[in-house]
Amino acid sequence: MLSFELIVLIVILGLLFDYTNGFHDAANVVSTVIATRVLAPFTAIVLAGVLNTLGATKISGVAHTITSGLVESTSATQGMVLCALAGAICWNLVTWYLGIPSSSSYALVGGLIGAAWIQVGPSIIIWKGVVGKVIIPMVLSPLAGFALAFCVMKLLYYLFRFPGLKKNERVFRYLQIASASLVALAHGLNDAQKSMGIITLGLYAGGYLAAPHIPLWVIFACALTIGIGTATGGVRIIRTVGHKITKLEPFQGFAAETSASCVILTASFLGMPVSSTQMIVGSVTGVGYAKGAEAVRYNVMQKMAFAWALTLPGSAIVAAGFYWAASRFLPF
Repeated sequence: MLSFELIVLIVILGLLFDYTNGFHDAANVVSTVIATRVLAPFTAIVLAGVLNTLGATKISGVAHTITSGLVESTSATQGMVLCALAGAICWNLVTWYLGIPSSSSYALVGGLIGAAWIQVGPSIIIWKGVVGKVIIPMVLSPLAGFALAFCVMKLLYYLFRFPGLKKNERVFRYLQIASASLVALAHGLNDAQKSMGIITLGLYAGGYLAAPHIPLWVIFACALTIGIGTATGGVRIIRTVGHKITKLEPFQGFAAETSASCVILTASFLGMPVSSTQMIVGSVTGVGYAKGAEAVRYNVMQKMAFAWALTLPGSAIVAAGFYWAASRFLPF
């Protein structure tokens, strides 16, 4: 297969991953605002799609981490990028079908590591970047979302004790629309960057870029695609995140969304490709735990934790399998 054909295929698969990221992770953006009945599903999903697109047009350090912070970009090949995308897309589709809120972010990172490892070996992987930008944030970010949401809820419960500051559902319905919008912007800022980064890495590996800098057309193509993907929704996962972890009211949805967006935005500017899925789930759990330990369905959390733990190695193995099979037929 010619270099130009590989590039076209990388761009197509990169945008397809971006699309699956949108509809797979749309649940993270809209699950709480739908669960509290503040917005109808269609309205929430369209709002999230528009704001995802807007957020994705802003470049953060996440795109640069994917492009040059996890594997040596000078040693990357088009075949490696192609198989990394194939592995991540396959993982996204399977987990979406099963209704498992796994992480598109870590699926792509795992796919890139798996494809790079089988082609070159562990020497191509920038382990400092993998540990510092992926592994540590993967463990700490949902805990940060949990802790922040727990503290926000405890503060709200304390304020509700005062006569002039009693819980006003109408006010929190409006506040939750604002917080859900912030989550959508943060999701676009963090998640769309991953597709931009992997497409740019493919262009650089193919010699179509002199340096791994993200072209303007890649930014807008990925921003539009993730917005369209988000607008198609993810009903299967919405049920899991919005209804099965704990019962939510508007003020609790506001606390969860505000906490999650704060962590996502911080990670974006630090160049950490964190999982918006983990952020929302961690924050929703923190909100539930603030009501009492019995308010959280821990069996659901255990299944999610297992899925998260499996995503990085699982997608790496799938991508490595794609590379092994494709290299038998294509001149990688």
